[in-house]
Amino acid sequence: MRRGITATALAAILALSATACGGDGESGNGGGKKGELSGTVTWWDTSTVGSEDKVFKKLAEGFTALHPEVKVNYVNVPFGDAQNKFKNAAQSGSGAPDVIRSEVAWTPEFADLGYLAPLDGTAALKDEKDFLPQAAASTKYDDKTYAVPQVIDSMGIFYNKKIFKEAGVQVPGTVAELKTVSKKIKDKTGKTGMYLRGDDAYWFLSFLYGEGGNLVDATSRTVTVDNAAGAKAMTVVKDLVDSGAAKTDATDGWENMQASFKDGEVAMIINGPWAVSDTYGGAQFKDKANLGIAPVPAGSVAQGAPQGGHNLAVYAGSKNLDASYAFTEYMTSAASQAEVAEQLSLLPTRTSVYDKPGVADNEIVGFFKPVVDKAIERPWIPETGSLFAPLVTEYTKVLTGQTTPDKGVGATGDAYRKLLKGWK
Repeated sequence: MRRGITATALAAILALSATACGGDGESGNGGGKKGELSGTVTWWDTSTVGSEDKVFKKLAEGFTALHPEVKVNYVNVPFGDAQNKFKNAAQSGSGAPDVIRSEVAWTPEFADLGYLAPLDGTAALKDEKDFLPQAAASTKYDDKTYAVPQVIDSMGIFYNKKIFKEAGVQVPGTVAELKTVSKKIKDKTGKTGMYLRGDDAYWFLSFLYGEGGNLVDATSRTVTVDNAAGAKAMTVVKDLVDSGAAKTDATDGWENMQASFKDGEVAMIINGPWAVSDTYGGAQFKDKANLGIAPVPAGSVAQGAPQGGHNLAVYAGSKNLDASYAFTEYMTSAASQAEVAEQLSLLPTRTSVYDKPGVADNEIVGFFKPVVDKAIERPWIPETGSLFAPLVTEYTKVLTGQTTPDKGVGATGDAYRKLLKGWK
């Protein structure tokens, strides 16, 4: 596979950082006064603008308080653009950040391309044994560590307690119950039961797992999205829309979903802890107690939700590796994670943080922790991040009636086998 930085070049970069004794004030490797770190660390943050970004930006500024000779250049890059933007910058050798907030599925891809510095033995991996095993799993590739887990997450049902009370319904535990509950909500209140994102296949995974399916089996190198379970899952989501239990859109799914839920037009959505702060900003949730959260309803086989989260990774071509390692450690430290959990209800990746004041009694963290413990890991292969493009095309077509569930998963499977050379 084409690589942006050769192993020889990377070794040279690491050797240079280890022997450097001075910095130029902009890209120094730790040559400030009395051996202090110096220079600039550019950090691409991919968190949500208007809620999460403010907390992460302020937290990053605290690093300069500890290391006055280091300037942190904070850049918020829209999540939807960050993956390709980073790859383009790293490949060209120009414009890549020193540190990137990487969605968990991007880490093995960036590592395989040679764009990330290995972190084993560096300051970035302080107290490595404190990380949750499932969070640390996404940072490994080819027996090396290429990132540090910052937050971990999964998905659940967000529901409007007032609407549920008015309709006289309970939280659905299965997809079958979801349809019944949605009908009662419509009959009693005129509201739609659920908004189902139709423009992002990540929201499809819980239904796929619920029917006993998965995208691929990495162990046997087999594509599984187009088996009977995959077809059944597509049928299930299509039926939710056709029956009126859920509504969907082919574009602007996030905005439409959040607006519909926050304004009380729909009673339920599927979302994760990253959406809590934004949801509280809605008219329906000025009283935070009105937001209920429950596990994603089970399918006919199982109940499950995908494991997600974000890691911090260091660009292999960084001119300030030492400061970048230190910044990564600082942003993923127990103290930093506790602050993020307390302010944003994002789940820590360090075991020790769950016992800290402000985290142990956080209701949202308390709900999602057991969900995360049971969440289903995606395959940590370089192509994981690329599996969603062909899937979302067919998923959207199925939900909007442009193709059938069988044809949708069949086309997705064909695309996967072209992407995953040699897979069955």
